[in-house]
Amino acid sequence: MGKKIGCAGILCEDTFCGPMRGLPREGELLAIDGMPVKAGGCAANVAIDLAKQGLAVEVAGCLGRDGSADVLQGCLEKNGVGCRQVTRVAGPPTSKTVILLVAGQDRRYIHVFGANGAFSVGHIKRAWVESLDVFYLGGLFLMPAFRAPELRDLLRFCRARKIVTVVDVVLPRHWDGREELSTLLPEIDYFLPNHDEARMITGKSGAASQLKALAAAGANTVIITQGRAGATAARGGAYWRCGAYPAKVVDPSGSGDAFSAGVVTGLRRGWDLARTLRYGSALGASATRAVGTTDGVFSAQEAEKFIAEHPLEVKIGKL
Repeated sequence: MGKKIGCAGILCEDTFCGPMRGLPREGELLAIDGMPVKAGGCAANVAIDLAKQGLAVEVAGCLGRDGSADVLQGCLEKNGVGCRQVTRVAGPPTSKTVILLVAGQDRRYIHVFGANGAFSVGHIKRAWVESLDVFYLGGLFLMPAFRAPELRDLLRFCRARKIVTVVDVVLPRHWDGREELSTLLPEIDYFLPNHDEARMITGKSGAASQLKALAAAGANTVIITQGRAGATAARGGAYWRCGAYPAKVVDPSGSGDAFSAGVVTGLRRGWDLARTLRYGSALGASATRAVGTTDGVFSAQEAEKFIAEHPLEVKIGKL
């Protein structure tokens, strides 16, 4: 139990505006109760959520040399996340997102890409990776400095040392990285797209068809999150189908990352896939309870109590 989890990828300073009844009209001043500034981005969210589960975790990524970097790193450290693998880069500012929360509507984002554009596989030190049990990468295909051959070498490095790899993607609207992904899938232990991303990758609309296509492309274990429809996983010709826990949604930001943190928790603790899916679903639902990506996420004790009180069926069958 002496090793830790490493989370690499997107780091971002998030500013949340709302919830509000509607956007202001032209020239109108809209007063709201607050605009909290928090750590965000796939790697930061998953790392904070894992720290909430009582797990040792460090994050790797790029920040600018500005006040926003100090705020973001301070937030990570306050939540128990190690930041020795964070690189401050000259030039681009720390990535920032303003999230507009309007009641009854989906979120709106205003984003500065910033230092995430500089993050590359070269920033991930092999000596650090060797100290890990699980290596999570969040935001693949949204980091332009990442090169598939370099990442493939890193994934093979992990496999040779029995370090479990978990990769989550964020696909831009006009994504064209199928050829690159095809070289990476056989090297990834757990691949975690959402339903829309799986459709972009495979061209298939149904979860079963998506899983079959990804398996045919060489994927090992695939878990597709489907929002309120739950999650579906496949490995070795078998599938697992898990529903979603009901939740009173305040802000859905970070729910997918919380699910990923639940999967990593299950891997770290040696659970079977059914228990892991339930735990991921519980963390994902809890993330929607509060404004922000991580504030509402259950602790380990809260999650176990919630799961015990809310049975959730996981169906298992052949793909």
